[in-house]
Amino acid sequence: MSDKIKYEVEFVIQSSPQLLYQYISTPSGLSEWFADNVNSRGEMFNFIWDGSEEQAKLLKRKSDEFVKFTWVAEEDDSFFEMRIIVDEITKDVSLFITDFADEDEVDESKMLWENQVSSLKQVLGSA
Repeated sequence: MSDKIKYEVEFVIQSSPQLLYQYISTPSGLSEWFADNVNSRGEMFNFIWDGSEEQAKLLKRKSDEFVKFTWVAEEDDSFFEMRIIVDEITKDVSLFITDFADEDEVDESKMLWENQVSSLKQVLGSA
């Protein structure tokens, strides 16, 4: 198994940090844009896409700022984090995503995030 590469992508989103946080941190919010269905029990989140299911553990979160998950099936230190950044001067809100992918899958993984965040923007009315 090759080492995964850490990458970051940033998306400007026209939304309040509080509303955006609801969409990145709750099962109901994540079900609207990230997966077909999301269930949680404590720190364990089940993400369901087209009949396949992945389990992630919530590692850390700070209200209105970020959530950090790790995929349970991955046997490495990789994680994915969604962080809300507010520009102090312009007050623009960005969603800053940190994730890991195999070297030959980084571009594909970034495109997947672009598609997912595009869905999020539509849900938020920010598209």
